[in-house]
Amino acid sequence: MGIPEKIKAIQDEIHKTQINKATEHHIGLLKAKIARLKREMEENIHGRTMHTGGENVGFDVRKAGDATVVLIGLPSVGKSTLLNRLTNAKSRVASYQFTTLTAVPGMMDYRGSKIQVLDLPGIIEGAASGKGFGRRVISVARGADLVLLVLDVFQPQHVGLLKRELAEAGIKLDDQPPDVVIEKTSTGGISVNCQVPIKMSEKTVKEILRVYGVHNGRVIIREPGLTDDQLIDVLSENRVYIPSIAVLNKIDLVNQGFIKEVQSQIGNSFIPISADATVNIDALKEAIYQKLDFIRVYLRPKGGETDYQEPMIIKNGATVLDVCNRIHRNMSRNFRYGMVWGKSAKFAGQKVGLDHRLTDEDVLTIVKVAGAL
Repeated sequence: MGIPEKIKAIQDEIHKTQINKATEHHIGLLKAKIARLKREMEENIHGRTMHTGGENVGFDVRKAGDATVVLIGLPSVGKSTLLNRLTNAKSRVASYQFTTLTAVPGMMDYRGSKIQVLDLPGIIEGAASGKGFGRRVISVARGADLVLLVLDVFQPQHVGLLKRELAEAGIKLDDQPPDVVIEKTSTGGISVNCQVPIKMSEKTVKEILRVYGVHNGRVIIREPGLTDDQLIDVLSENRVYIPSIAVLNKIDLVNQGFIKEVQSQIGNSFIPISADATVNIDALKEAIYQKLDFIRVYLRPKGGETDYQEPMIIKNGATVLDVCNRIHRNMSRNFRYGMVWGKSAKFAGQKVGLDHRLTDEDVLTIVKVAGAL
C-alpha cells in the first residue's frame, strides 16, 4: 500500500469514528499519523525532483524590496488586474481561466517602502495535493510576508477553500506558532510539563510524540488550550505563519446592499475593491502597508544631515543590529556604538548598542571603529 492509500485509509477511519471524550485520544494519534505520512510524501516528491533534475517544485522568483506579498485566489478572480493597479507590472489579463501560467512580479512604491507583489496562477480545490499549479504556487506563498486572498464578489465563500488548501500545505494564516518547547534527550522517557490547561491528556501528548519518533525528551507547554492539531504543527517542523488580507474584488458589478449581504456571510474582515474600475485601491495599499507592520528609520551620517527623503524600511521590533545587517554584512563587526533621536531614545542622541530596539521615525547614526571601511 502506497502513502496516498495509507492516508486515505486513516482519513476514512477518522470519518467513521464518533468524536467524543472516549475517542479523542485515538483520533489525535490518527491525525499525527496522517501528518507524518504527508510530510514523508512531500519529502519523497522533493527528493525525486532534485534527483531527476525535473521541473522545479516552485517558480523561480527572486525576492526583492522590503517585503513580498502574494496574490492567492481561484482562476479569473482578477489577480492580474489587481497586480497592475498596485504596481507597475504588466501582467497579462484575459476573461478566460489560467491566463497567468507563471509568477509575475511587480513593485509597489508606498510611503517610502518598496513592496514586491507576485501574481500567481489561480489555485483550485486539491492544490495542496498537486492539482493544477498547486504545489508550485504554494511553494512561493510559503516565502511571502503577506498573503492577499483575492475573492470574486459573487463567490466569497471560496475564502474557506483557499485557507484550507494553504493550511493543508503547512501555511497557517493569521496565527502564531504554538508556545511549545521540545527538548530531545537520549534517555529517560518523555516528561510533560504543562504550565497551562490544555485540550488533551498527557497520555495523548506522549503518544503523538512517539508517532514522530520522539521517545525521550522534555516537553514544556505554555500554549493555553493546546490541541492535538497544534502539537502536530510543532512536530511537523514545516509550518509557516503568515498574516493575510481578504480582498473582495469586482464590487463595481453589485450594489451596496449586496456587499452588506456578503459581510453577513463571511464577516467584515475583507476589503471591498474593484481592480478593473480602480475602486478602493489606495485603501488596499494602506492596509497592506499596515499589515506588514513596517517602521521607518532615518539615517544620519556622523557629522552630516539626516536623510529624510529615503528612510530605511524595516519590521516593527527591529534592532540596530538589523539596520547594520541591511546596510552591509560586515557593518556589525565594525560597529562601535549608535546614536538615536526619537521615541525609542531616553534623550536626544542617546548612545545605544546593537540590541537597541527602534521605533517608527527614529533617527540613527552608526559610529564605526576607527579605521574601519
